Amino acid sequence: MIFIVKVTTNKEEKALEMIYDRAIKKNLSVYAIVRPHGLKGYIILEAADRDSAEESSFNLPYVKGIIGKTVSYDEVKNILQPEAEDFNIEVGDIVEMIADHFKNEKGKVMRIDKKKGEVVVSLLGAAVPIPVTVKMDNIRVVRREKEEEEEEENAYN
Repeated sequence: MIFIVKVTTNKEEKALEMIYDRAIKKNLSVYAIVRPHGLKGYIILEAADRDSAEESSFNLPYVKGIIGKTVSYDEVKNILQPEAEDFNIEVGDIVEMIADHFKNEKGKVMRIDKKKGEVVVSLLGAAVPIPVTVKMDNIRVVRREKEEEEEEENAYN
């Protein structure tokens, strides 16, 4: 059975450790405890029954309680195994940062990590090439390297 446990935001790791320690100490039938990436204030707990789940998390600091009913694996599957979105960004693209610390800075895409949704960009305005990791949704493509090559070929013909 899968349960969703409400915890204090930004204290998910501490709550997870305390639930784990209690489950081991009392030899409870808790099979898995997960803090999904990007989901703040919640922990997903798998246990044999509701009693084991409640006993493992009852009256612990940062733990606010178990939310309502049990959930099926299909309901939490997207949280536990997020699918990488298909982004139209390629290595070599010139991009502009539209958020964060480097707003309005331009850079060249060096590496793409679709699972994490991040791009490593080398800043063009810096005197020394500095690789910076930014979220894909914080950049926009300004121009493509392939387009530049095509333009150069057309200029020579």
